Amino acid sequence: MTTISNDSVTRHQAYFDGAWHTTPRSFEVIHPGTLQPIGSVADCTEGDARRAIDAAELALKDWRKVNPYKRGQILRRWHDLMFEHKEQLARLMTLEMGKPITETRGEVHYAASFIEWCAEEASRIGGERVPSRFDHKRGFTSSEPVGIVYAVTPWNFPAGMITRKAAPALAAGCVMILKPAEQSPMTALYLAELWLQAGGPANTLQVVPTNDAPAFSAPFMEDERVRKLTFTGSTAVGRLLYGQAAKTIKRVSLELGGHAPFLVFEDADLECAAREVMASKFRNAGQTCISTNRVYVQRSVAAEFTAILTRLTGDLVLGDPLQDGTGVGPVVEQAGLDKVRAQVEDALARGAKATVGGTLKEGLYFHPTVLTDVHPDSLILREETFGPVAPVVVFDTEDEALALANASEYGLAAYAYTRDLSRAFRVAEALEYGIVGINDGGPSAAAPQMPFGGMKNSGVGREGGHWGLDEYLETKYISMGL
Repeated sequence: MTTISNDSVTRHQAYFDGAWHTTPRSFEVIHPGTLQPIGSVADCTEGDARRAIDAAELALKDWRKVNPYKRGQILRRWHDLMFEHKEQLARLMTLEMGKPITETRGEVHYAASFIEWCAEEASRIGGERVPSRFDHKRGFTSSEPVGIVYAVTPWNFPAGMITRKAAPALAAGCVMILKPAEQSPMTALYLAELWLQAGGPANTLQVVPTNDAPAFSAPFMEDERVRKLTFTGSTAVGRLLYGQAAKTIKRVSLELGGHAPFLVFEDADLECAAREVMASKFRNAGQTCISTNRVYVQRSVAAEFTAILTRLTGDLVLGDPLQDGTGVGPVVEQAGLDKVRAQVEDALARGAKATVGGTLKEGLYFHPTVLTDVHPDSLILREETFGPVAPVVVFDTEDEALALANASEYGLAAYAYTRDLSRAFRVAEALEYGIVGINDGGPSAAAPQMPFGGMKNSGVGREGGHWGLDEYLETKYISMGL
């Protein structure tokens, strides 16, 4: 198998209309660890978008007719190729967005798991026999592909967020046009090249980077041939796209912002809970939508828990994300660092104390931080942080903890630690979140068969499992008279 070097995907190219294209304009991709460019990619335009839609329309006619067993075989080859190129993919992701390489190696496994699951499920997409109340009629359903899918993915999981969308879409017989995040388009190009190597037909997965997302996306939102939008990103942008998609009544999946609470009750295993908070909070420097954002601890154990969390956080190694020993790398860009710094400064000004961290390091690095005595009006308790800062707040009763946890416009993920079985059920049922981890700080690690998605302003729809596959299927009812 020919090995793809990083150089081969950092050229000024995009994949659409059956070929790799160099566009007149390109934009640089910057490594957050050094602030140096690692290459450039094509900067696609509205005209390129329209060409991609035309090509997708033709590709759909054939791909939807491909035997689902064959679709599954192609997906399986794509999965296998990802592992053959594991180290190249991991290094590329780390260079693009600064996630420690130990985490990006794990992301290759995470991303490939969606392909593997959907490869197996492709042949199981079918229909039902529906009994009729009339003797002379028979009823059936069939599951058919939605059609052309426009996917917009974020930078924080450059591979995982792509395969979580593309694998079920392709398994269902849809075709996809993908606009990756400006910070991490090279991983998307790499995956598209591997898809073609696996035998994926031309234009079934097109990758079109752009540095002008609003203008570039307009043709997709206006074109009635594009029947599905799937987006992962901010609530503000998701709300805008939701409105635009309504004009052509597209199917929509939105995975948006989060502000995850983590409740630690007095009967919890404090050492274990602190380790789970740390893993959830500081993974990818806190730049995940399900990262712990608010830590609520029962008063009787608050001092002990905070001491443990402070010790564990202080042991984290902040540094070069390409080194195996690094635990926390840089944030992805200056705007993100500015937001983290502003939230910490606001909390400190309102009386909070940093038991560890709280300061910048040269470049885009922020020391992993634990804050105590955080005022309820602090920005960090009201806004998603997307950075390596854990604010700790004390509560007295279960009802108070639940009220604090649910006092958010977001409803993506929430966590709680307790040894009380009755409380575990009460809390799980009362938390207004699409994902709840009880004594589990990483419920999404059980991917790909589990549903992932949120309530309230955290989005609509689910990814993963049969719920994610259903997002790309239309149900047709067939009534047959005898």
